[in-house]
Amino acid sequence: MSGKGATGSGTPKKRVVVMISGRGSNLSALISATMAPDYPCRIVAVLSDNPDAAGLDLAREYAIEADAFLANDFSNRAAHEQAIQARLDQIRPDIICLAGYMRLLSADFVNRWHGMIVNIHPSLLPSFPGLDTHKRALDHQVRIHGCSVHFVTEGMDEGPLIAQAAVPVAPDDTEASLSARVLAAEHQLYPMALRLLAEEKVRMSGTGESVFSRLSGGDDSLVISPISAAS
Repeated sequence: MSGKGATGSGTPKKRVVVMISGRGSNLSALISATMAPDYPCRIVAVLSDNPDAAGLDLAREYAIEADAFLANDFSNRAAHEQAIQARLDQIRPDIICLAGYMRLLSADFVNRWHGMIVNIHPSLLPSFPGLDTHKRALDHQVRIHGCSVHFVTEGMDEGPLIAQAAVPVAPDDTEASLSARVLAAEHQLYPMALRLLAEEKVRMSGTGESVFSRLSGGDDSLVISPISAAS
């Protein structure tokens, strides 16, 4: 299991469940972050809708519980989500991280875990929600692209923002080169944003807004610039 049960100060670490559908690239970054003794979270389980997801094997390598819930094994979407809900109720996570989880969650699911689910998206939201973000960024000839960590709400990629990372778009970029640059920024951003949430420096209000507290005036934890993302 990633991390110990408490930080160096003796504060209990937040229990995190990561939900994935594929290779688990951001999962790997989160696991690496949680190995630090002073990181305020530990990953207690990885859940997937794909039993062949490479991220499940990655979790098992670190002795993290890994379970798959194939949608086709259930009669409908509600039954599928109920099974996941039941497992989450057993695990009792403090935070749920979506890391390449490709199924849209229902309003009932999201509301059950209000303010506890976060997602990372490969664009500077609210620009380019949904799929094919890198192609759309290139089509629009934007000069800055990036990624966002946000709370999950009923609308797709519409939840309040927690943190963002920006990367430059080069004139000769392809979808592949831009995707790789953004992915490197994601691996910096997600552990940083999760730390903010675990340390209760950000929360989602009852009216669906991000509320920040205990941040210093010069805190740089909310944005990664093109220069720092490239370093």
